[in-house]
Amino acid sequence: MSSDTERDELAAAAARLVVEEGLEYGPAKKRAARDLGLNGRRAALPDNEAVEAAVREHLALFHADTQPAELAELRRIALRWMERLAEFRPHLSGAVWRGTATRLSAIHLDLYCDDPKSAELALLNLGVDYEVGSAPGPRGREVDVLSIAERSQALGDWVTLHLSVLDHDDLRGALRADAQGQTWRGGLDALRRRLETTA
Repeated sequence: MSSDTERDELAAAAARLVVEEGLEYGPAKKRAARDLGLNGRRAALPDNEAVEAAVREHLALFHADTQPAELAELRRIALRWMERLAEFRPHLSGAVWRGTATRLSAIHLDLYCDDPKSAELALLNLGVDYEVGSAPGPRGREVDVLSIAERSQALGDWVTLHLSVLDHDDLRGALRADAQGQTWRGGLDALRRRLETTA
């Protein structure tokens, strides 16, 4: 099997795990490699853009009737939280921003703070329960991730939001685009425009 064919097969398998089980791209690629017996073949792993293309294909084939409404609801929830946390210059990232989210997807918001503890204080003031975790940040150092859950009546399920607490200076490179000219995240006004366009 050629390396290109291998990568395409891996991307398709990872896409299925992303859509059907709600996995993030990294874990989905690793599990797909394991499932296909390609564990340890680092060079064979597709990049995130290849997985995203496969996710779009999978959604169009199997979920075209339900995914747009689920995406719209997740974006509405994201918008509400971005408005609540507007002082931290929130940007939506991940599948909800890129348009590939389903009801199983988490909402990822990047908050750009002058003081990293101010976001936690804001959640406390709102009376919101949250859990603190961490993840690799834009400069290779760990950043706090505040996770909250909200019940969606439209989806009939709980939705998870992950708020990454970033430094204000990280905002400079936040709107870099991919090879197709699409940004990896967007601010409040950009999300409002996307919701209006799809309404």
